[in-house]
Amino acid sequence: MKRIYIALLVLTFSGLQAQIHEIGVFAGGANYIGEVGKTNYINPNEPVFGFLYKWNRSPRHSYRFAFNWGKISANDLDSDVPGRQRRGNRFENSVRELAVGMEFNFFEFDLHEMDRQFTPYVFTGLTYTFYDELYTVNRETRTDKSSSTLAIPMVVGIKTNIADHWILGFEVGARYTFSDNLDGSQPKNNRYAALRYGNLESNDWYVFTGVTLTYTFGNKPCFCAD
Repeated sequence: MKRIYIALLVLTFSGLQAQIHEIGVFAGGANYIGEVGKTNYINPNEPVFGFLYKWNRSPRHSYRFAFNWGKISANDLDSDVPGRQRRGNRFENSVRELAVGMEFNFFEFDLHEMDRQFTPYVFTGLTYTFYDELYTVNRETRTDKSSSTLAIPMVVGIKTNIADHWILGFEVGARYTFSDNLDGSQPKNNRYAALRYGNLESNDWYVFTGVTLTYTFGNKPCFCAD
């Protein structure tokens, strides 16, 4: 049994050494989808920035870890919905997220190939999002306390190698949150229960749209079959 454990450790360590890694940055815009403001799905109006790391397990998939931070905001006066325009609410909120999951390439993307490559990709997993609990009084949004929620990221993008060790990507990623109060419409605190409004059956979303730039490093992996 001891020999089996040693063999497993050796294989695991060898596998880690054989991987190739990516580390880089994300920059773009954020928008919110919910009870306040416009109903556009992709409408970046606030900045967002982040860092990401990828551990490539094959030319088709990798494990991805990221930290992003930015702001979301909306104003009913910008909406095309008459009811929202009459209501006239608005809000701003900060969001900070930790995300982990798997990225899948539609085409093989070998980071050691010098020829130009490109592939569409998708990413999903789990996100832990930090935000402020809000409530709205007379069209003025106020902060109650800091809070957090889980979210499911659904990201689509396209990437290409632009130079040796450098990968450029463009992506749009919606996050379905398990909160309905990024906008101050459904405060959790029962003190503000009378101030709640909007659709109780639909949680809030936010969307990050932008570019990624990553640098690749690590030993050349063997993606061949055993």
